[in-house]
Amino acid sequence: MSFLNKVKDFFSTHQETREKHYNPNLQSHYYKLTYKKAVQSVKELIEQTPGMTITSISEERGEMSVNITSPRKAFLVVTIVSVRPIETAVDFTVTTDTFLPTDFGYSRKVILNLYSKLDKKENFIGTSRSN
Repeated sequence: MSFLNKVKDFFSTHQETREKHYNPNLQSHYYKLTYKKAVQSVKELIEQTPGMTITSISEERGEMSVNITSPRKAFLVVTIVSVRPIETAVDFTVTTDTFLPTDFGYSRKVILNLYSKLDKKENFIGTSRSN
């Protein structure tokens, strides 16, 4: 990861995961489970996390909206995509609600924390399958 990307990340209130992200920690995570099980697992994980409240779930589109109220206010969107019958990808997008031009890495920490918990809970296959 280049110095410019680190500076850009620091002065940001938004972070998202994707297939080909320059930061390997923020690449899409793949799990060996069905789509329905993935939706249920992520839902349970968020419900068990203090300060997070699910505002809407669209199982048809594989999206979940979550309000984060503590320790900082933020908005989380979870995207779940079935790649194969028993392989599912999970992506996160976090936007922090702050008047400052930076959230001091909070949005990245939320994503890394959720991935860490999900990796332990489910059968983690790997990241970014297109590499």
